[in-house]
Amino acid sequence: MDIANNIKYIGADDLELDLFEGQYVIPEGISYNSYVILDEKVAVLDTIDARKTNEWLKNLADALQERVPDYLVVSHMEPDHGANVQRMMERFPDMKIVCTGACQKLIQRFFHQDTPAERFIIVKDNDTLALGQHTLQFITAPMVHWPEVMLEYEQTTQTLFSADAFGKFGALCNETDDWACEARRYYFNIVGKYGPQVQALIKKLAPLSIKQICPLHGPVLNNNLGYYIGLYNTWSSYQPETEGIFIAYCSLHGNTEHAALKFANILKSETQLPVVTTDLRRSDMAEAVEDAFRYSTIVLAAPTYDNGLMPIMNDFLHHLAIKNYQNRKVAIIQNGSWAPVAGKIMLEKVNAMKNIQVVEPMVTIPSTLDAPTTEELKTLAHNLLQ
Repeated sequence: MDIANNIKYIGADDLELDLFEGQYVIPEGISYNSYVILDEKVAVLDTIDARKTNEWLKNLADALQERVPDYLVVSHMEPDHGANVQRMMERFPDMKIVCTGACQKLIQRFFHQDTPAERFIIVKDNDTLALGQHTLQFITAPMVHWPEVMLEYEQTTQTLFSADAFGKFGALCNETDDWACEARRYYFNIVGKYGPQVQALIKKLAPLSIKQICPLHGPVLNNNLGYYIGLYNTWSSYQPETEGIFIAYCSLHGNTEHAALKFANILKSETQLPVVTTDLRRSDMAEAVEDAFRYSTIVLAAPTYDNGLMPIMNDFLHHLAIKNYQNRKVAIIQNGSWAPVAGKIMLEKVNAMKNIQVVEPMVTIPSTLDAPTTEELKTLAHNLLQ
């Protein structure tokens, strides 16, 4: 696949992997992207996951047409991208490895070989590498989302090779027009902890004229780039993308679920804002995290369990905390038949997050929803919509 003048795509789709990073379901697969620039000098930009080594090597050979790479540019050493670095060094002994200093250390750590220093070209911010008609400009992006990450900007074609930034779940053969859905789930679960670092990267990119973005996962983006960059700016600044209410609930015997869905109906009768519900017991945790970050308001509904909080809600709040959840309105509904403490625990957890506005009252379901508690839900809905 041609990306631009003498720039080719040589990656591969993986439709068999069920869990990305051992935890994120990917029913539409994943793409491992790699690129090659064919000029006076030949540069390969990243390898791919070991699962698809043979396919990648064939794609590389087809693109090279007997030529030999002068450079392997390593943007990111995570194994889904860096698995074949050692193989490339062995196959092409005169090829140089272009990477950051932090990446050089990771290469040695992954492959446990003392690679001679002269095999590496260590680059820093705004260093360039001339290939002939093409010139790569390097942009470091530490902690987006590993410390060694860098991006490459090809100055002639104005192409940005963006590492894991602007990536998404889904194989290219399953690509749809709805980029944001799986890009959002990917961002908040993979990169989302590092919002300040993404903000720093966006500032570095601002002076560049970019015609297309080539990530390491997902499609090449070559139109309406302001839309994609705008979403990344919103996501990485921890601001809500959509004004709306997300109700995340769990339930032991159905009574907390009944209250949560009743509350959703009360809200829908009072507002035109979207009201979205998810049953944490049955939903994909990564999608629940995605929706929590997408909407401006979250409602947490859970029962007391073993004198504590039902574990799935505890796990959900843990996921939000480690991804730096902040800048949201929060309401709490608890249930408890004799000693309700779920609300207290949920309150402690959200108060430990940054810039959280807790909306009163905290509503306690006395085992099952009754008329007085329904009135409390109406009061909570009114306060939440102010």
